Amino acid sequence: MNSNYKATNEPVRSYESGSNDRKNLQEKYDQMASQLIEIPLIIGGKQMLTNEQAQCVMPHDHQHVLGNFHMAGEKEVQEAIKNSMIAWKTWSKTPLQNRTNIFRKAAELLQGPWRDTINAATMMNQSKNSYQAEIDAACELIDFFNFNCQYAEEIYNNQPLISPEGVKNFLEYRPLEGFVFAITPFNFTSIAANLPCAPALMGNVAIWKPASSAILPCHYIMKMLKEAGLPDGVINFLPGSGSKIGDTVLNNPNLSGVHFTGSTQTFQHIWKTIGKNIGQYKTYPRIVGETGGKDFCIAHESVDIDELATAMIRGAFEFQGQKCSALSRAYIPTSIWEELKIIYLSELKSVKVGSPRDFTNFMNAVIDKNAFDSITKYIDYAKSSENAEIISGGSFDDSTGYFIDPTTIITTDPHFRTMEEEIFGPVLTIYLYEPSDWEKTIELVDQTSPYALTGCVMGGDKSAIKQAKEGLTHSAGNFYINDKPTGAVVGQQPFGGSRASGTNDKAGSELNLQRWISIRTIKETFDTPKDYRYPFLEED
Repeated sequence: MNSNYKATNEPVRSYESGSNDRKNLQEKYDQMASQLIEIPLIIGGKQMLTNEQAQCVMPHDHQHVLGNFHMAGEKEVQEAIKNSMIAWKTWSKTPLQNRTNIFRKAAELLQGPWRDTINAATMMNQSKNSYQAEIDAACELIDFFNFNCQYAEEIYNNQPLISPEGVKNFLEYRPLEGFVFAITPFNFTSIAANLPCAPALMGNVAIWKPASSAILPCHYIMKMLKEAGLPDGVINFLPGSGSKIGDTVLNNPNLSGVHFTGSTQTFQHIWKTIGKNIGQYKTYPRIVGETGGKDFCIAHESVDIDELATAMIRGAFEFQGQKCSALSRAYIPTSIWEELKIIYLSELKSVKVGSPRDFTNFMNAVIDKNAFDSITKYIDYAKSSENAEIISGGSFDDSTGYFIDPTTIITTDPHFRTMEEEIFGPVLTIYLYEPSDWEKTIELVDQTSPYALTGCVMGGDKSAIKQAKEGLTHSAGNFYINDKPTGAVVGQQPFGGSRASGTNDKAGSELNLQRWISIRTIKETFDTPKDYRYPFLEED
């Protein structure tokens, strides 16, 4: 297969004051915010309503209901599996070019008529500001569609190097034999869409279980995929309880894969369940997961102070720290701390927290009550500890929305609870080290957390940077030098981590797509032997 198409990264709109982009997005936000919609299940292309429902709300205004979504039970899950396997018979045999045409069409629709809708849905339901929504729901998802199509074509073009005279050797890239279970997170619309779509691009069918706290943008993505030409039943959309859906899915013999982003505990439970059921599956399921993180920044005393302060604020507090890659622990040399502290705290004072409808707000609300309660417990713990001091933030209020101010903790204990445990909110803990302990601190960073997702080193001393890069080889799947540990771009920095952070199958690269195919080797012989005897059998 030959294609002249070369993917490029989607330009990010800035939504500056007075721009048409800003005006149009504000109008779409207001229009959609005034609606109350009903969100059905989608099974075999048909909308399905159930007796059990829940609400989509604005995290920054939790009394504002955006819609009611229907929830799947065992009956609906079984129906979805049935429809998936029916669709598999046709979709698994659909030529790659036909499949790439559909997802490239989806990218075009998202670039154009669907952009404001899905960005606005992300802003309202996930409490993301316009810029964070743009780089996620629009640009990254467009990039996933376009780059994945190119990667798929490159995979298919990879054929055996040698076919001797009289023989043709060929690799056939087959989809998995069964369905893929896609379990998606609340925090990134692009990831939510990519988890079912990447396997679908490779000829698989998927059952999509979206996060209950971020149903709205997923609902519109299903509509967009329908418009792009995705056949009915290729992706079945099943909001609902994770346990109710998961138990039925994981016990089905046609399960061929799991594509997961979420908590480490949930992923381990899924893996254990698959292991327990391993004898009943038609094929060994592929298990691909991206889980938690405790992402770090280690600064060398040669660092540029302004650059470090900016990296800390953006890395820790964009999207309220609700990124698997968000900066959560920082190691700062004592020699620069007083200067850094002045600049850092001064900048933090200008950070505004509030509704994403106000485009001047840098931060918005955390996703729901459970997240709010979990994060604020860590803040309260730090307030009561003799080993910690809160130097910024520490305040929170859930009366209207789930708002938490950007909180910075200084600790004298490098193993303080907030240095080790994933918080998933706007909380950064700083440990001050002596510059003479640079190598020891590198080792400390490596050994402190069970996670290994993202991290960064910042400094001007090249030898020190080299030491950190080598000493932290297995500490992060995405490692940044003189930059914040967030913001991976499809086609530039394939994303994923190891240790307790996941299987490191690198979303946004061909490495992830290869997990969703099963290769058949074909040898065709044109001059087939007619005698079993080899020359060595002849007598002397």
